[in-house]
Amino acid sequence: MPVKNRFAELLPEITAWRRDLHENPELLFETHRTAGIVADKLKEFGCDEIVTGVGRTGVVGVIKGKTDTAGKVIGLRADMDALPIHEQTGLEYKSKVDGAMHACGHDGHTAMLLGAARYLAETRNFDGTVVVIFQPAEEGGGGGKEMCDEGMMDRWNIQEVYGMHNWPGKPVGAFSIRPGAFFAAADQFDIVIEGKGGHAAKPHETVDSTLVAAHVVTALQSIASRNADPVDQVVVSVTSIESSSKAFNVIAQKVFMKGTVRTLSPEMRDLAEKRLKEISEGTAAAFGAKADVTYYLGYPCMVNHDDQTAFAAEVAKSISGDCETAPLVMGGEDFSYMLEERPGAYILVGNGDSASVHHPEYNFNDDAIPAGCSWWAEIVEQRMKVA
Repeated sequence: MPVKNRFAELLPEITAWRRDLHENPELLFETHRTAGIVADKLKEFGCDEIVTGVGRTGVVGVIKGKTDTAGKVIGLRADMDALPIHEQTGLEYKSKVDGAMHACGHDGHTAMLLGAARYLAETRNFDGTVVVIFQPAEEGGGGGKEMCDEGMMDRWNIQEVYGMHNWPGKPVGAFSIRPGAFFAAADQFDIVIEGKGGHAAKPHETVDSTLVAAHVVTALQSIASRNADPVDQVVVSVTSIESSSKAFNVIAQKVFMKGTVRTLSPEMRDLAEKRLKEISEGTAAAFGAKADVTYYLGYPCMVNHDDQTAFAAEVAKSISGDCETAPLVMGGEDFSYMLEERPGAYILVGNGDSASVHHPEYNFNDDAIPAGCSWWAEIVEQRMKVA
């Protein structure tokens, strides 16, 4: 079954929604305007229930099918928030908000799920209930966790949940997915190296915290090269180093380091945290300095469920003719929290030859809208077929 004709008809309208969202990006939980637009449209579509303020600024809409003999409930989730990036696309509908832009395509995800909701509310050609979930704060705020912590899954008796993300570099409207671990756990760390500051011309009278920090950066790479099983992925990246001194002739008392750890299994996650602390503290001690390590657990690894993944792939094939096996992704995704609570699957849809996500020149490709809308609609109509 190819792309639904209804979405081809609706493409100009859905595109207009998407571009309006693109012009007016909102960060983290501050998605007030976006949530308001979503709620208004769901009301206009005739949804049976609309609840705002779930997970602070999330929106949930309920659409009941033509029948409900089996009592099935499926959740469909889209994220709404933007990124703190200054847009450099030059588009006529570029961001009006300085320092914020939809650099990950959440404007497209929201528009596509709105399009699917409109169609499902019009046709109701399914046996059961659809819960459309519009989530804030995917970009580091854990909005998915907050919605789950408020009891969303139990409140609406959601039994399965499905999500989607656009993917630059993949042909427009083409799909890919993989079962099991898919997106990595995304943790962060702070390391404070404290030595003994002093005059840069008298290094022998100091314990050089900058030198210690340099050795720590190098030593941390041994987690991947010597502690991890070579077939078990782990990324340890120190992304920021800042000294307490700004002078050219002063050896700093302290150096502040930040970074991220990405893993794809609980065992590797625990090992990476343990070794990061041991290596940092041990390396600093070898130079007579001290390392204070703070480790922050971020999003858990996002794990697709086998049955739902196989089903999602078949739906994708019915739309685009194929569904490739997706690569492992070391980026984080807080849909992981929803997949920890309910079985489900997360799929990638091609965005064409665009800039990568989180790039100031990125833009969601509106030509992907019909395929994305069709996938969500077909998930519902095929999983909850009317007898």
